[in-house]
Amino acid sequence: MIDQKEVLVSVRDLKVDFGSRRKPFHAVRGVSFDIHKGETFGLVGESGSGKTTIGRAIIRIYETAGGEVYFKGQRINGKISKELDKEVTRKIQMIFQDPMASLNERAKVDYIVSEGLFNVDKHLTAQQRKEKVDAALSDVGLLPEFSSRFPHEFSGGQRQRIGIARALIMQPEFIVADEPISALDVSIRAQVLNLLSELQKKRGLTYLFISHDLSVMRFICDRIAVIHKGLLVELADTETLFRHPLHPYTQALLSAVPMPSPDMRQDGPPLIYDESIHDYSTDKPQWTEIEAGHFVLANQAELAKYQQMIREDAQ
Repeated sequence: MIDQKEVLVSVRDLKVDFGSRRKPFHAVRGVSFDIHKGETFGLVGESGSGKTTIGRAIIRIYETAGGEVYFKGQRINGKISKELDKEVTRKIQMIFQDPMASLNERAKVDYIVSEGLFNVDKHLTAQQRKEKVDAALSDVGLLPEFSSRFPHEFSGGQRQRIGIARALIMQPEFIVADEPISALDVSIRAQVLNLLSELQKKRGLTYLFISHDLSVMRFICDRIAVIHKGLLVELADTETLFRHPLHPYTQALLSAVPMPSPDMRQDGPPLIYDESIHDYSTDKPQWTEIEAGHFVLANQAELAKYQQMIREDAQ
């Protein structure tokens, strides 16, 4: 059961820029959210929206241009002590999108999975590291003897399991899962999702699950934040977001979700999000909690419309 009072990761007004100082590209433009211990927090948006950038900024792969990232109450972005950096390396891990590109094709699985231990557990003997590797592989459904093979000898699903084992061996508390199934065959996706869910229950893990596929997010996420061009536009419990999508961009994303049954499909083509419908020249948008746990980026005129939509749905 999720402890709603305990915040494991807190992001406050996060900004990430790329390019030069004279001509920066603002990839993330002031994002704020909390991730509670034990939950799966989803971050969804189209390609280029900034969702992966946020995940990599949290894990310190990308430098931040502004704002704060807190892990267990300690600020972890910017300059931090060596001791805190070592703790972050151990306690926060990432599962990458492409299971082949993220694995060293010239290294055997034994070294790939155990590499992180050389930095944080230098006192371990070769036998102790091997035992940890075998245990991590077993946890993700792979045989210990696979440790002597190379990544190209495995299927896509098996390679992703190796990537998950590499994260698990560090005994993390928080995992950033960056579209961990998008590069996999459809038949393998459910296996990896079920594995992530089982590991979460077994180890008490907390996930930031990044994806562009809302149908996947509905299956695994407790809460979902929707991001568009570096800004969060909506955040709510998963079922609330699917039942009462308020922002037009969220509605457009949901309209594009494939429905297996013709009876469930909406009439007409998917919605197209048009930014020009917003008039922010005088009435600026604010990040507002419009109902319990449901946040939306809107100005006063839009808030009035959204509140009316909620009242009508409640009747």
